Amino acid sequence: MTSTPAGPATSTPPNPVRRTIAITVGVLVALVIAFFAFAGLYTDWQWYRQLGFDGVLVTQWTARVVMFLVGFAAMALPVFAAIQLAYRLRPVYARLSSQLDHYQEVVEPLRRLAMWGIPVFFGFFAGFAASAQWETVWLWANGVSTGQKDPQFGLDTGFYLFQMPFYSVVLGFASAVLLICLLVTVVVSYLYGSVRVGQRELRISKAARIQLAIVAALYLAVQAVSLWLDQYKTLTTQGERFTGASYVDVNAVIPGLAILSVAAAIVAALFIVTAIIGRWRFPLIGTALLIVSSLVVGVAYPWAVSQFQVAPNLETYEAPYVERNLEATKFAYGINGLEKTPYEAVTTAEQGQLRADADTTASIRIMDPAIIGPTVRQLEQYRSYYQFQNPLDVDRYEIDGKTQDAVVSVRELNLDQLGTAQSWYNNTLVYTHGYGVVAAKGNERTDDGNPVFLERGIPTAGDLTQNEEYEPRIYFGESSPPYSIVGAPEGSDPVELDYPRGEDGADQTRTTFAGDGGPNIGNPFNRLLYALKFQSTDILFSDGINEKSQILYDRNPRDRVQKVAPYLELDSDPYPSVVDGRVVWIIDGYTLSNNYPYSSIVSLRDAISDTTNTQPRVALDDVNYIRNSVKATVDAYDGSVTLYAWDDQDPLLKAWQKIYPSTLKPVSEMSGDLMSHVRYPTDLFKVQRAMLGTYHVDDAQSFIRRDNAWRTPQDPVTPANLQPPYYLTMQMPGQDKPSFSMFTSFIPASVGEDERNVLLGYLAVDSNAGSEAGKKGEDYGTLRMLEIGADVSVPGPGQVQNEFRSNASVAREVNLLQQGQSDVLNGNLLTLPVGGGLLYVQPVFVQASSGTQLPQLRKILVSFGKQVAFEDTLQQALDKLFGGDSGATAGDDGTTPTPSATPGATPSPEPTDGTSTPPAGVGDETARLLQEAREVMLARDDAMQKGDWAAYGEQDERLTNIIDRLIQLDGE
Repeated sequence: MTSTPAGPATSTPPNPVRRTIAITVGVLVALVIAFFAFAGLYTDWQWYRQLGFDGVLVTQWTARVVMFLVGFAAMALPVFAAIQLAYRLRPVYARLSSQLDHYQEVVEPLRRLAMWGIPVFFGFFAGFAASAQWETVWLWANGVSTGQKDPQFGLDTGFYLFQMPFYSVVLGFASAVLLICLLVTVVVSYLYGSVRVGQRELRISKAARIQLAIVAALYLAVQAVSLWLDQYKTLTTQGERFTGASYVDVNAVIPGLAILSVAAAIVAALFIVTAIIGRWRFPLIGTALLIVSSLVVGVAYPWAVSQFQVAPNLETYEAPYVERNLEATKFAYGINGLEKTPYEAVTTAEQGQLRADADTTASIRIMDPAIIGPTVRQLEQYRSYYQFQNPLDVDRYEIDGKTQDAVVSVRELNLDQLGTAQSWYNNTLVYTHGYGVVAAKGNERTDDGNPVFLERGIPTAGDLTQNEEYEPRIYFGESSPPYSIVGAPEGSDPVELDYPRGEDGADQTRTTFAGDGGPNIGNPFNRLLYALKFQSTDILFSDGINEKSQILYDRNPRDRVQKVAPYLELDSDPYPSVVDGRVVWIIDGYTLSNNYPYSSIVSLRDAISDTTNTQPRVALDDVNYIRNSVKATVDAYDGSVTLYAWDDQDPLLKAWQKIYPSTLKPVSEMSGDLMSHVRYPTDLFKVQRAMLGTYHVDDAQSFIRRDNAWRTPQDPVTPANLQPPYYLTMQMPGQDKPSFSMFTSFIPASVGEDERNVLLGYLAVDSNAGSEAGKKGEDYGTLRMLEIGADVSVPGPGQVQNEFRSNASVAREVNLLQQGQSDVLNGNLLTLPVGGGLLYVQPVFVQASSGTQLPQLRKILVSFGKQVAFEDTLQQALDKLFGGDSGATAGDDGTTPTPSATPGATPSPEPTDGTSTPPAGVGDETARLLQEAREVMLARDDAMQKGDWAAYGEQDERLTNIIDRLIQLDGE
């Protein structure tokens, strides 16, 4: 066996070409990444600058960069110092074990990299975490006094809104820094022999002891401050029964936290002593005693006070603290000005009973915006590439000197319907905007059950667009394309499709955008940046782009407002209005907090969820303070955003105004026309009704007993969700005249399915802001509650809907409407406090089961007490319900439904209490056939449930014959 002697080690010299190529590729990759990042930042700045809100973006960038640097330095420097000290103060001649020798051999080549890399690593994480908290820091720096003091410590509530969150963030950050410093100190000290463990002995060098003791002392000092701050947090903590400090908190928890804070400070001092004298016994004993004390003082003692003192005497001990919670909660949710009126509702209907409420009945909305969307689409869409939002929105307009409630929508684009005509050119340059507002009267119908339009058509025409300067084009809407490129030099041939009708026999009219709606992309540099942003080479090479071209994007009104006012939570229901000749979107903005002392917390997501908004998305869910601080408008033509400081006394808005100066306009700059379309926001009202279910009471005893707790009823049409509030023009008891309002009702709160669906409360808010420029209506925002007496049981929405479904006369009519492949749709069930009681009104629509669906109003259900009427018009139904003459006039008075509007028409039933007595005036033969039809329908349903389809067919044939005979009798 031979071996070749090993020669001297040789290494291949690095190839300079490869090295150059690698460096070049690396630089190019870095430049590409940097350019992509620059493209994103620059296009963002262009968007904000075009809107005039570039200061918002600059403020955010500046704040994030500053906070990143502060967070990076606050973490990296202490960690670097801890590592350096532990290494430099290591014992030079320490005797190490073989295991530690092996560790050092592994670590030593990477020591320099680790000493710099570990602080940088933790620094980056800390920097990003700190940058995410910039708003908390800026609010602390710009916080204002509220003028309200908390009842426990006497501090201004601004401390809880602005300062306490900041202190919590700082203490949490400091704790993390010190824990990491402690960890790296222990690791480095162990690796280099300052800390030795062996033979059941722990040895620590003097330098390591001093460093470890000082870091531990600082950590405990931070915990002492944190425990002291926890006293104030009890005022914002959700307790078992309410938010805020209870008797146990005030008399056990808060004193215990003060004791523990002092104890932690003493233990911190003991660690300093250890650093000096070198004895660990005292701080370790102190730490153990601190842990035991936290269990005794922080857990056991409060539990004992709660179980043996408070629980047996709940009302006596908790009443003063519940009073604090009641007062703070009502203020924080804006329900402290609630006007409550006892309401002894009558349940019997008499002739002429609605005479005093004639103005309210004339405005009852029978056109349900959640149902008539397909009807509006069929009548007003004109082309498949248009669409309307569903549900429609509710607004009001002054027509001939009278306020008219209306259901409205705008005609927007639906590019998905272009089919094979879809291309980048068509989608981006041709189909750029929708066209016109469509509005219909809420309280009227045509003879065939369709809406009565106030504004319609292409070109648009109607009562809303008398202004000669009216601009109907909708470039910015809820369904606008992701981006469009518009604009051209003066005199150029227009490219954009305006509407599908033209002059002199032309089949379409074209237009060119003439506003300032987006960043200019006329130069090659901007085209390149936006081609990168939207990942489209067509932007770069299209001949349809010129030096005047603008790119419109982020076109949803809600998104635009959210970007320029990121501190706001926006209402989930933006709505379009014609204001001063322009179509504008009106959006409500809220300032929120979860730190208002003693105010109860509510889930914002749960509170605003109902049939109209089943899956709301919110930035901050658990809140205990809300203000409708901003009204925003977005111009549908040029996308300009205007923010108005609606509640300029809100402390949160004041602080944000200091952070984002010059972004808000005062209410005094709102025009009278805009003011006339401002309404009370939907989501705020939903939150307030969620709180008023419990907080309508005024005394602590009732609150503690929960003997009068209410809740919002389920939607009777779709019981899986809460019933939404509705806008109506009505006159509440105690009001001098009707006003545009929003209302909701309450039934008893219950657990499980054992609920009693009777009305206990009726809440309305005045939603009319007036029509005077720069001045809010005097009664705007006034909450009025009717507390319904318990002497008479008033049916709730669920009971009334059940009565409609089970009433024999109504059931016969509904079954007749369903003949001939038709579906019956129940509209919104409205509740109105008229005639000294509560009137329920529900429109009933019919549409085809398949094919083209055109819901048309066919019938109106009304109920008062236990009595029900089901007629072709609201006027007929009210008169029938109230003894032949209600004394009031409905909006559809004078309507003569066409025969086609009532398939299988039969005489309408008299008001009934649910029995199957034939209606008065119906002939014997008709009565007999109606009764037989009822029996046949029951038999048919029974056969269907049993799966006996032969019997089902026989009964269905009998029912058809009966209906034919009824039609013949009606013709005779």
